[in-house]
Amino acid sequence: MTISLPMYDWPEVREATDAWAQGVMRHMGQADKVLDRTPDHFSGWRRGDLLFSQTCGYPFTHEFRGRLAYVATPHYAVPGCDGPAYCSFVLAREKRPLADFKGSRAAVNNPDSMSGMLALKLVFAPHAEGGRFFADVLRSGGHVNSMIAVRDGAADVCTIDSVCVALARRYRPDYLDGLVEIARSPMVPGLPYVSALSGDVQPLRLALEKAFADPALADIREALFLSHHSVLAPEAYDLILRLEEKMQQGGGLEL
Repeated sequence: MTISLPMYDWPEVREATDAWAQGVMRHMGQADKVLDRTPDHFSGWRRGDLLFSQTCGYPFTHEFRGRLAYVATPHYAVPGCDGPAYCSFVLAREKRPLADFKGSRAAVNNPDSMSGMLALKLVFAPHAEGGRFFADVLRSGGHVNSMIAVRDGAADVCTIDSVCVALARRYRPDYLDGLVEIARSPMVPGLPYVSALSGDVQPLRLALEKAFADPALADIREALFLSHHSVLAPEAYDLILRLEEKMQQGGGLEL
């Protein structure tokens, strides 16, 4: 069985990510598990032997709807997060009204990202006419690349996951040089811990409870900004679908 935690696995916190995964697995009696760092996250989430992972809310509610079992939602002690909910920061090089960015170039990490794609649409769609707003879109391939693109002038605006912004502030502040927050996206449930649909998630939930209460993991949790976790109602992530549908009914926004 495989485990992976790909969503916030920056090199600066890789040891902490390993230690957190091992801590959770230890409390589950699976201390021999090692994180799978296959670059293709989606291939890992498609595995029938997936024991423990974390995915983005957009693929969880779209491609993997009914194909991954929800386990829990971690809380992050950073600006832009509130318990199990989080938002994206809209970043640009100068503070201007949102409507003034019409005809500019946006940087988008991936077309299946809640925080970098749908968040951008939700923020700017009310200012679009006929679904058009941006003159061009840069497919950056990641939040780090999007920040760098806006900082260096290759793009004008991007939306970045609040946890990634906190990671940048702590470990790579130069990525944010000259960038300002011009808005925030709507709050949605944070990136969920998941498992293969065929598995029993209760042992994982019990292991997470123990791991979040384990004083030996306190420094590890702080390094990863982890403060707590929640087990949300099964329909909690449907908020993402409702926001997307409402946006599309209002005319949407093409990227």
